[in-house]
Amino acid sequence: MSTAILTGQPVPGSSIEGDLRSLGFEVRIAADVPEAETLLAQVPADRRVAVVDAAFVGHLHALRLGLTDPRFPLAAVPGAVTAQPAGRQALTRAMAREHSDGGGASLAVDHHVAGLADRIAAALDADGAAVHRPDLGSLVAAVPADPQARNEARQAVAVVDDEAVRLKSAVKARDGFFTTFFISPYSRYLARWCARRGLTPNQVTTASLVTALIAAGCAATGTRGGFVAAGVLLIASFVLDCTDGQLARYSLQYSTLGAWLDATFDRAKEYAYYAGLALGAARGGDDVWALALGAMVLQTCRHVVDFSFNEANHDATANTSPTAALSDRLDSVGWTVWLRRMIVLPIGERWAMIAVLTAATTPRITFYALLAGCALAASYTTAGRLLRSVTRRATRTDRAAQALADLADTGPLAELCGRFLRRVPRHSAAYLALIGGALVTGSAALWGAGWQTVVCAALYVPLSAAAVARPLKGPLDWLVPPFFRAAEYGTVLALAAHAEVNGVLPAAFGLVAAVAYHHYDTVYRIRGGAGAPPARLVRAIGGQEGRTLLVAVLAALLTAVQFKVALTVLAVFVAVLVLTESIRFWVRAHRGGAPAVHDEGEPA
Repeated sequence: MSTAILTGQPVPGSSIEGDLRSLGFEVRIAADVPEAETLLAQVPADRRVAVVDAAFVGHLHALRLGLTDPRFPLAAVPGAVTAQPAGRQALTRAMAREHSDGGGASLAVDHHVAGLADRIAAALDADGAAVHRPDLGSLVAAVPADPQARNEARQAVAVVDDEAVRLKSAVKARDGFFTTFFISPYSRYLARWCARRGLTPNQVTTASLVTALIAAGCAATGTRGGFVAAGVLLIASFVLDCTDGQLARYSLQYSTLGAWLDATFDRAKEYAYYAGLALGAARGGDDVWALALGAMVLQTCRHVVDFSFNEANHDATANTSPTAALSDRLDSVGWTVWLRRMIVLPIGERWAMIAVLTAATTPRITFYALLAGCALAASYTTAGRLLRSVTRRATRTDRAAQALADLADTGPLAELCGRFLRRVPRHSAAYLALIGGALVTGSAALWGAGWQTVVCAALYVPLSAAAVARPLKGPLDWLVPPFFRAAEYGTVLALAAHAEVNGVLPAAFGLVAAVAYHHYDTVYRIRGGAGAPPARLVRAIGGQEGRTLLVAVLAALLTAVQFKVALTVLAVFVAVLVLTESIRFWVRAHRGGAPAVHDEGEPA
């Protein structure tokens, strides 16, 4: 329950009390500043509270945006200011100062000063508090000073369709071509339908996951009918995937848990579908597990390039470059915007391609097309980021360096080696990670399970330790986590492919999926401001260099059948540890009142 303190007497014909109640507020009326301060003190500390001018005129959605968004401790629109429990102390101080400054005159007759809500918002600004002011666009929010201004404001309200604006704002401002033109035109209405029936974004997210898992099960049948049903259900899952975010924006139901579920379920859906395709192909006598694993490795490495680059540069100073200027100029030309968004193969285009090819062709052709498309997208985006990095003159912050170190996922072996490293050349981190990764992955691809690969994996440990020995502030240091991901996943893929025993590649798929979940979870914690997973978890699962060495040793010492069993056990061990800790963390954060977030993430 939330409480709204309405300052002054409502104007005849005003709907402000009803509007506030429809938004879930309990309304209390204060005739002057002392009474408003008294009412504020009576509101329980765990409630949201709002101070609203009784003369407010505006759209209901303007009030909704200003008073109910859970992401911001303090927010304001003209004529209204609100505070969640985290912002109550600042609001109380501003109200007390307003009282002490002599604002005790009756608010119903005092038209010579701004309304109390606006004065409190100004006081919060003066105190340096972060007050969110939503972009209202064409929506009206005003406190008219006289009857003529009130009539004009009411006419302005009547001109703009509040619900149309709300529906439009439910859609991402920047999205992919397929989603923008083939999904969002109707999924927004599905989001409204869900909102009117009390469904939550998390429920829709879960429905999307279940639909995708059923699609994977259909693909696993290996029949043409199953493949067609899988393609249709995959598109249906994607429609629901778009709907959950639109529902969150439409009804402002943002949460820490919801952001995590939306992000992790996207990966679970896609990789489960890859597994379903591989199982279906196996039923038809075609083994495409190596392609499925390769697609997962390529997609995950591509994502970590995006994550690392963004974390390294989002708060860098003087982060301009000729490449960035060229990109901005290209974005000013309409057709290039959509072309560039399609080239990067966002999730909408990717899932549409997978669905159509599943229904019309074979799993092998589907994976070939997916690998080619993802490789082109990865080449395009990585080349652009490399050009920006070498042409800009930016200073990276300590926070950015720490985020990259967390994404590196360094384990105890590298930490131990790091104690003996005294002098490492500056800005050499990316080169060391590249050399180490190429060494171990190349040996696994060339020689498979053997002493050469074990030696190279052992050399990879000190090289990876040297890569993170200094703070990662160099212009190309954001490449260190992607190189580490490619080294670990690529080694597992190469060794499993060399084993040539049924079941090894599926076991390797499971291991990479478990480790990839850990790496995605690290990204989402950093994005949410929670920092990396605890060091004890990273040490328990060995760190990226420890797992790489362990897999190389297991491949060399065990028979192919034993290697399959070892990979399966390792996959289960990693999955149990990371899932248990991750679920515990996010549920506790949600119940503990962690700030709500809404990460737009990868464009759909």
